[in-house]
Amino acid sequence: MSSRILFRQAQRIGAQPGLLRPTAWRRVARTNGPAYHNGVLVRNASFSRFLPKLAVKFLRIPAMFGGVAVEAGNYAVDVFNSTKDAVSGTASTLFSSASDIAKQTMLGFEKTRDEAKETVNEWMQDILKSSSTEGSGGDGPNGRREPPKQSKVAAGTAAAAALAYDQSETETGNDDPERDEQMMALTKEMIEIRNILQKIGKSSTLTLPSIVVIGSQSSGKSSVLEAIVGHEFLPKGLNMVTRRPIELTLVNTPASTTDYSEFPDLGLGKITDFSSVQRTLTELNLAVPDSVCVSDDPIRLTIYSPNVPDLSLIDLPGYIQVAGENQPLELKQKISELCDKYIKAPNVILAVSAADVDLANSAALRASRRVDPRGERTIGVVTKMDLVDPDRGASILNDRQYPLRLGYVGVVAKAPAQSHGLFKKGPANLMAAITKNEEAYFSAHDEFGPRAGLSTGTTTLRKKLINVLEQTMSASLRTTGEAIERELKDTAYKFKSQFNDRPISAETYLSECLDDFKHSFRKFKDSFGLPQLEELLKNELDQKILDLLAERYWNKPIRDLSVTSPEPIESDLADLPKSKPDSPYWARQLEASASSLTECGVGHLSTVAIKDALESHFTDLVDQSRFRDNPLARRAIVEAAASILNERFYPTVDGVEHAIKPYKFRLNIDDREWKEGREHSAGLLQKELKLCESALKDMEKTVGGGRKLKDVMSFVDKARRGDVIVDGDSEARTGAGGFSADLLAEGRKAVFLRDRAEILHMRLKAVKSRQCGDIKNKAYCPEVFLDAVARKLTSTAILFLDVELLSEFYGNMSHALDVQIGRKLSGDEVERFAMRDPKVRRHLEMIRRKDLLEQALEKMNNLRRREGKEPERRSRFGLR
Repeated sequence: MSSRILFRQAQRIGAQPGLLRPTAWRRVARTNGPAYHNGVLVRNASFSRFLPKLAVKFLRIPAMFGGVAVEAGNYAVDVFNSTKDAVSGTASTLFSSASDIAKQTMLGFEKTRDEAKETVNEWMQDILKSSSTEGSGGDGPNGRREPPKQSKVAAGTAAAAALAYDQSETETGNDDPERDEQMMALTKEMIEIRNILQKIGKSSTLTLPSIVVIGSQSSGKSSVLEAIVGHEFLPKGLNMVTRRPIELTLVNTPASTTDYSEFPDLGLGKITDFSSVQRTLTELNLAVPDSVCVSDDPIRLTIYSPNVPDLSLIDLPGYIQVAGENQPLELKQKISELCDKYIKAPNVILAVSAADVDLANSAALRASRRVDPRGERTIGVVTKMDLVDPDRGASILNDRQYPLRLGYVGVVAKAPAQSHGLFKKGPANLMAAITKNEEAYFSAHDEFGPRAGLSTGTTTLRKKLINVLEQTMSASLRTTGEAIERELKDTAYKFKSQFNDRPISAETYLSECLDDFKHSFRKFKDSFGLPQLEELLKNELDQKILDLLAERYWNKPIRDLSVTSPEPIESDLADLPKSKPDSPYWARQLEASASSLTECGVGHLSTVAIKDALESHFTDLVDQSRFRDNPLARRAIVEAAASILNERFYPTVDGVEHAIKPYKFRLNIDDREWKEGREHSAGLLQKELKLCESALKDMEKTVGGGRKLKDVMSFVDKARRGDVIVDGDSEARTGAGGFSADLLAEGRKAVFLRDRAEILHMRLKAVKSRQCGDIKNKAYCPEVFLDAVARKLTSTAILFLDVELLSEFYGNMSHALDVQIGRKLSGDEVERFAMRDPKVRRHLEMIRRKDLLEQALEKMNNLRRREGKEPERRSRFGLR
């Protein structure tokens, strides 16, 4: 269509009375008598036909002038606004001249308004269809429609429109259900991609836009967010409570009937009580100390509800003017730097300002102008509109000093105080209460009426946020997709160069660690068998033999410095080699010692010794394996071993006792056993002698020298012989003979060790003598006889211990490891175990990063392909 034809159409439109000629209304107003009545009838009868045509004409004006020049679109809007103002001004003049005419005219308008509301969607669709039909050209040959012809100027107009955000689309966002559904699907999938990218880690290139909420303290930020969500969940307090960014993700769940929240990083599960969410947020924020007051570590919160839109919001600490008493002086600067970090492109800025504060003093607007000087991605939200006069509130929303392309929205985001308690009953009541309160307030003042063209209410704000976030995310499809592709290629190259594309998982790493541990366990099994069991049990019985010999044959500890009573002649150990072979005393001593050894509980003693040894060796194996750094896995393995040993403990004790039961009644020692006992007992006495001599030397260092020790030992000997009389009470309190009580105690121990060493020297000679070479002289050699008995008990007990305890432990341990580690550990526990190995952690993180990038890229490509199939929608809403 040529410019001349467009100009003629514009002339014809301008020639119609009542549109661009307000004088036509004046001529009607000057008529008399029936003319008034006829004028009203004409308006009543033709109003419903006139409104659609009027809308069509005005909507076609920008398109007609768009063919002339790109700037003509803006001029057409100005013509539309001036025409609207002229018509409304003239109409108001006409209606004010005669009250009866105005009343009848308004009745006619009210009559047709309801019809207009019902058909407005159909009119808009017909207008768009007719516009596209007229601009697409006529029918071509064979009845085919020719492709649309678009001039370069029209293409430039579309490109210019793609740079700006159309507020009218925001206000009528729900007029097209199909478009709304497409927008919600796009936003939901883009938020899913954003959540995937968040799992990858911090990256300046892998970001998708969010809506960042900024504002001064007490500006109403929290109330606005809670009005959008429909729940009170944000931390509140007199002091600065919000100290960390709160990354809030709203997920619309149409099929759900319950609202719930999740903290993805905390693993608390679903939380349906939003007061608990509020307490958790408060605790997480107040965990930041007052000396720091602000942290850039975000708190991630996801809210699922059928009453919320799919949005990605970030709540930041409020701007302050002056730091408090317990707050750092640089707090104001730190808050400003934190907010500047988040309000960078491509994020959308939600600048919240209170209506009772001049916009010139709004910290949120000042901050947004620093990073968004043209106001292309900033939405102004004016809260507390009910605290100022309606005229003042309307002028704030019409502000031109700080123009924002996305405009301002006025809200009253607080529910009435008197109904607050009632609205706590359901998850959507807070939202409904705020909406009802806002509708009541704004509808009561004409300054916010439909003719004012102002955006008011949280419902309008919610629609605007959905549209703006959808458009912003759509614009970032290509750039973000390309960034993901670059990151994926870089990650794939690193994965190939560092790990040779070798796949690994936490489960395979755990299986590998189990296999290594089982291999070590098999080595231990080969090194711990019957010889080790025999040696272990014989050492235990050797200690029991030494205790019996010390109790029945050797000297006893010196308790005090009283005179020693003389021993009976037949009980003197020095006279044992010279005593008669049938001496009743020494025969009873030997028989009692042997009986004590066989009845000392060999079954319990041996089982405890073997069990402790196995557990100790097994723990050492764990500490040498890759399980040592994981407390959970280490405890599970050790508990598995202990469980098997505890299960076999009492049956093994009973079995060993039954096996050695015959030796409790009869002990037959042959020459071979006697010879082995003689050799081993000599070695045992030699070891005990060395221990006594070593302990005596250590005591010399303790008391301050050998001379001092000899002096106190000499005093102890005199007291025991009766040469010196010592009061027992004074000895214990203050000492005696010039020696302290502690020094006298050390002297008694030294005398005991000296006497024990002398006895051991004597008995070692006796065991090596010819007399102890014959088994018939067993009464003269109790050390040899008891050692031979202990060796017989050991050889019998280990056979049962090997079958009932050791073999069962070795046989069941492998299966127990698979159960305790391979099956009982949860996926998260296995993941944490694998992450403790630095090399494996890097490997797993690389694989995880690669998988997440592939998921994000696949979703992004699906979105880009789907958007590519909608050229009409893409050109209409600025999608790339």
